[in-house]
Amino acid sequence: MKKAIQYMIISALAFTFLNVFVKSLDNFSVYQIVFFRSIGSLFFTIPFLLKNKISLLGNQKGLLVIRSVVGLISMTLFFLSLKYIAMGTAVSIRYIAPIFAAFFALFLLKEKVKLIQWMFFAIAFSGVLIIKGFGEELQIEGVIFAVVSAIFAGLVYITIRKIGDKDHPVVVVNYFMVISAVIGGILSINSWINPVGKEWLIFLSLGVFGYFAQLYMTKAMQVGETNQVAPLKYLEVIFTIIIGLVWFKEIYSLWSLMGILLIVVGLTLNITIKKHKN
Repeated sequence: MKKAIQYMIISALAFTFLNVFVKSLDNFSVYQIVFFRSIGSLFFTIPFLLKNKISLLGNQKGLLVIRSVVGLISMTLFFLSLKYIAMGTAVSIRYIAPIFAAFFALFLLKEKVKLIQWMFFAIAFSGVLIIKGFGEELQIEGVIFAVVSAIFAGLVYITIRKIGDKDHPVVVVNYFMVISAVIGGILSINSWINPVGKEWLIFLSLGVFGYFAQLYMTKAMQVGETNQVAPLKYLEVIFTIIIGLVWFKEIYSLWSLMGILLIVVGLTLNITIKKHKN
């Protein structure tokens, strides 16, 4: 369990620095950021697949493409939200994705969701309403981008469940990164700005932090109990708020912090009840 906690902390820190670097690239188009975020991860995924003689094309090409497209939309909208609202707020709103995943699973996968889970989801979603309703300093565009990003992230969860274990996890990630790199690259042509100096280092580090964030989160889930480890992913919210306050001088109202707390509490309770359900 100690090792699982260490892995989750590393993952949360990696996700946090990814958010920070995306935020710092405010002068660049979101498509150019998506392009470099994807290219950076491909330096890890493709060699892994080739070394282990795993087919890059995968077995369920249709589902892999769908997962990649909805993941690309979710990632792009989240990066867009960071241009409008504080990082901690954007990250918190993105984390309501399980609410939409449960809703989609109800109709698409015929999965049952306990009434008490919907109550916990309501607590989490009320946090979003409080953040927007009382956070007068927030730009509505940023909140909308973050919420729609969470909706598409919910679809990502569903497609990953449909894929199951019929394709290697790295194949799934590799598809996502290839499609994101191609589309991000094409869409960034008209607004492309050549990075200079340390900007190159920041761009190239996006894929590294993104890859290791996912890797260590997966490792943590493999060696620890889900209901004990999963809530630790919300450390990303705390780390992001702290760095946002110090680095970018972001301001959080008491209402915003209360809303963020409700989101984290509601989703953590849901994780716990899901474990008991299983």
